[in-house]
Amino acid sequence: MKRFSSLLLILVAVSAGVRKGAQADDWISLFDGKSLDGWKASEKQGTFSVEDGAIVVYGPRSHLFYVGPVAKHNFTNFEFKADVMTMPGSNSGIYFHTIYQEQGFPDKGFEVQVNNSHTDWKRTGGLYDIQDVREAPAGDNTWFTERILVQGKHIRTYVNDKLIADYTELENVKPPENHLGRKLSSGTFALQGHDPKSKVLYKNISVRILPD
Repeated sequence: MKRFSSLLLILVAVSAGVRKGAQADDWISLFDGKSLDGWKASEKQGTFSVEDGAIVVYGPRSHLFYVGPVAKHNFTNFEFKADVMTMPGSNSGIYFHTIYQEQGFPDKGFEVQVNNSHTDWKRTGGLYDIQDVREAPAGDNTWFTERILVQGKHIRTYVNDKLIADYTELENVKPPENHLGRKLSSGTFALQGHDPKSKVLYKNISVRILPD
């Protein structure tokens, strides 16, 4: 009986550990792979479509904002990831801590660059106009994973698990005059349609919510 009780305690402990581990790594999908449900485009809705399980960004300037139920589309600390493919000469971006805006480039929040060969020299993974990078960490015509980690005043970006940008927002440092809304706060995500010649694909879009 004593041996049976000990074995039962071990099994309960292992089971609890598995459950705890699963909860600690709880990724939530933001895109169903079939439709744009939970997303809202700004001025040119036709820039965004869904093909073969991916969001295709191809058309005039527009932005696709997440407006779905996860966290009531208002994220503070989080880890975000998406698989991305750029076509040659294309430019896009992933915004966070932003809010729906009907026209223009989003004023609120940060942009993480998606650009491996566009004429703009600021490459994939950089925090646009905050901490830019010159070398493309990935190539065109192939899938790569872009990840954004925000904890408190600290932002880190990764491409295929390689650290690209590592930025800490200081209290006494003001954002650039042309991007006064680039201050850490809270908000949603948005995918950028930069220009009619740029084509970029996104799939497996998910988020892991972190404690405040």
